[in-house]
Amino acid sequence: MSSRKKSRMQWYRMDLHLHTPASSDYQEPHVSYLDILRKAEFRGVDIIAFTDHNSVGGYAAMMRDIEQLTFLEGLGRAQPEEIRRLAEYRRLLDKILVLPGFEFTATFGFHILGVFSPDTPVRYIEHLLLSLNVPPNVLDEGNSDVGASSDVLTAYQTIDEAGGICIAAHVNSSHGVAMRGFDFGGQTRIAYTQDRHLHALEVTDLGRKDRNSTERFFNGTKSGYSRRMRSIQGSDAHRLNAAPNADKNSKNANLGVGDRVTEVLLSERSFEALLEMFRGTDFSRTRPYNPSRQPLDYVQAAREEGSTLVQSFHESMTKQGGRLYGVITDVCAFANTNGGTIYVGLPSDPKKPPVGVSNPQSSVDTLHQEISRLISPRLDVEIDVQETQGKSIIRIQVPSGDDRPYAIEDNRIYVRDEADTTLAVRDEIVNLVRQGLNLQEQVAEPIAPLPAAPIFTPVAVPAVPVKSVDQGAPPPTGGVEIIDEEQRGDERYYTMRDLRNGNIVKNVTRTSARRLWHYAIKQREGNPVRAEKVSWHGDIGLWQRYQKVGENRYDLVQRTPDQVRVYYGVTEEGMSGPWQVFIAPDDAE
Repeated sequence: MSSRKKSRMQWYRMDLHLHTPASSDYQEPHVSYLDILRKAEFRGVDIIAFTDHNSVGGYAAMMRDIEQLTFLEGLGRAQPEEIRRLAEYRRLLDKILVLPGFEFTATFGFHILGVFSPDTPVRYIEHLLLSLNVPPNVLDEGNSDVGASSDVLTAYQTIDEAGGICIAAHVNSSHGVAMRGFDFGGQTRIAYTQDRHLHALEVTDLGRKDRNSTERFFNGTKSGYSRRMRSIQGSDAHRLNAAPNADKNSKNANLGVGDRVTEVLLSERSFEALLEMFRGTDFSRTRPYNPSRQPLDYVQAAREEGSTLVQSFHESMTKQGGRLYGVITDVCAFANTNGGTIYVGLPSDPKKPPVGVSNPQSSVDTLHQEISRLISPRLDVEIDVQETQGKSIIRIQVPSGDDRPYAIEDNRIYVRDEADTTLAVRDEIVNLVRQGLNLQEQVAEPIAPLPAAPIFTPVAVPAVPVKSVDQGAPPPTGGVEIIDEEQRGDERYYTMRDLRNGNIVKNVTRTSARRLWHYAIKQREGNPVRAEKVSWHGDIGLWQRYQKVGENRYDLVQRTPDQVRVYYGVTEEGMSGPWQVFIAPDDAE
């Protein structure tokens, strides 16, 4: 998106998860649709969606009321009160974009929002619900209990291919596809949160920056979750006004209209502009709205998160000193990994002031030319100019490439390794070629849960074949594991399993190893694990804790029937499920 187009855009407030009296569990059945619109106006909301349970009944009822009033007006038979009501509808609908939609209950109770254009016929949306196995009587009842409906992935595809916006509802709470709080899920959870037909995740903790926040988990840095997901928030209002002591961080918060709102940057207030944004990858175009805080500075928020697998910072891009080449290598590395964002004109230290770029448009042109000239095959990136703290900086958005490997001047292939860009080694290049040729092994389909499960009990299928360990607890999703070693003459060669991306790399030596690999080999050779010194918690244990650049890292151990496995340099973010027991209390948020 060009800076010229960006300047014509503006922020709108949206709440895409509103129930109406057409939902059977609505708490104030005597509320009118005009009451809901007036409340949205009072809260300053510009875009709303009526998303009743497995029904488009609320939106249909409002439209029938408007059509009847319009019909009476045309006949000259409308009473004064009806004329006033119609005028109020027109006034409010001129200020608020109201979208039809539904909250679908998929198999095993997962909730999915489908939001559509106001030009979509109600009958067509009802047909979609029927095709998803919603019983006809539920279309009228607005009930969240539907019995044997369609599965999650079918619902995603149906909504997307029908031209709708597909959002996984309150993913971090009950009935959410992220299955937060469960120590199982495996490939099923990955499929349900990474599917290409899914446009966004609705979360109840948007804006939180601690390691357990949902948005941070799905930021593209986790093993298996390479697709960064847009996170938004909605009120899930089942009433006009919030109940006393309502908790905005809870799914069952009893919030009112507009109590949990997302701001979105659009060229116009229309469904088409909204859909374009949801299908794009510019994550700075959505932000949580909170009237008591200043609007989020997306660039500063990125700096505070620091350099990661999916973002990097460069103070300048001068050719002298190789700084421009450093930016290009990051572009190549991101394309070969999970994609990412590069900021130019910023020190990575958030405490230092922005440097800025003196001639932004000329720099943007230079970047386009150099990326096109140096990187092959062709890679389309988005480059624009952003403002932060009074300085103009350049933002480069790099997609996760689908024609890997990407190389600089045809022979230098870079990958992203945590916060570093490095030359790919032989086995990584082989993996990139396989990905580019679509020859990677097919991941097994999710296995259906047992009927006795309270919500959902899928069988985990690891992304990399490993033996079942500690009552099904998977390895951490960070760090590395040494899975083999071989002595050849005077040199010892290791095979590493990188838990961050699942890659297995052979023929690694202590001298050729990268930082984390080198640390693991050094520990293996000079400080081998002694079982009696491990702090055990069942069959998983903590060997030691250390710090790297102010960040806590952990060396973890796991007992299996035939071996003891060691995971070196695991970050806190990689310690999900039972591994969190070893996180030091002073690190907890």
